[in-house]
Amino acid sequence: MAFKDLSLMSDRNKNVVLFYPHIPKSALNSLKRTLSTRWIGQGPMVDKFENKLSKDFSNNLPVISTGSGTDALHLSYLLANIKKDDEVIAPVFTCTATNIPLLYIGAKIKFADLDKKTMNISVSSVKKLITRKTKAIICVHYGGLPCDLKELQELADKFKIPLIEDAAHALGAEYNSKKIGSISDFTIFSFQAIKHITTGDGGALCIKNKNLLEKAKRLRWFGIDRKKKQLGIWENDIKEIGYKYQLSDLGATLGYESLLEFKKIFKHRQNIYQIYLNELQKNQNIICVHEESKIKKHAAWFFTILTDKKDFLQKKLRYKGIETNQVHFRNDKYSIFKKFVKNSKFPNMDYVEDKYLVLPIHTKMSLKDAVRVAKEINKIL
Repeated sequence: MAFKDLSLMSDRNKNVVLFYPHIPKSALNSLKRTLSTRWIGQGPMVDKFENKLSKDFSNNLPVISTGSGTDALHLSYLLANIKKDDEVIAPVFTCTATNIPLLYIGAKIKFADLDKKTMNISVSSVKKLITRKTKAIICVHYGGLPCDLKELQELADKFKIPLIEDAAHALGAEYNSKKIGSISDFTIFSFQAIKHITTGDGGALCIKNKNLLEKAKRLRWFGIDRKKKQLGIWENDIKEIGYKYQLSDLGATLGYESLLEFKKIFKHRQNIYQIYLNELQKNQNIICVHEESKIKKHAAWFFTILTDKKDFLQKKLRYKGIETNQVHFRNDKYSIFKKFVKNSKFPNMDYVEDKYLVLPIHTKMSLKDAVRVAKEINKIL
């Protein structure tokens, strides 16, 4: 049987594509209203969006929106006072957006292995890496499953360093009945096109220390106190290097409309996730990357399986009109990170590297589509 290439699949002809942006029906009229106002850049809709994020996900802690999740990560590292040559523990398995901003700063990355059962950062690996030179720990909630935050926070507290959560996958997730976004020193979200909600592209940073909010706002806008400038009382001096990391009112409008229906979005994704779990965990040829936990609520951005026949399965599903893929990759193999991995070993990463495959979850899928995907996998394997 001949297979076509694995480039992006068309979303026509009953195909089930891997990702699809969620755009609320109400967004078009709201965008028209925003376009008819004075503000299309950063304005009142950004404030409104940030306030709702803070209320819904951050227990009313300060939240600032950004042009991307990567922007938010960079700001969190700056606010955490990470400097050139500082050692930072970060996951070897993640989107490069987690680690590239550390290169902007010139920090020294110490890559931690993953836990092969969850594909989150391995606490035991972090314990082996942490020293008095460590200035921060960064964790990523892979697929929307919270990391072992209690254990990571205990390490951070012991060494008196910040814990930074990359929650790009985890909007709506919870740990010990607390929303992700309300727990650690810094938490970032991503609103890139294919996340739970989108602002076109964008992100947000949740900050536990309220005293850092004004600095965060300055760093987001060239180092300028934007409010004072608009009021005509700014002293016309820049004392710290800032960036152009703000969100626009157009993006915030789209994001706000999505927040209004987030419960529906979240429930639908959870339902698809549960269908996959129910149907696939019976298959002895597959391992579902999942953790049964009373203290963790999964955000259901990814559903990932492990199989020794990953390539075979992916091609067979492609032939059936079902798109799957590996989305994130180990960072230690990229040339830009080579200087940080000399003599390092990542046995768990080695184990899963050629086995993991991500299945579709999005609001353009029906629950029948999810059943179809699961049944096709069970037929093939």
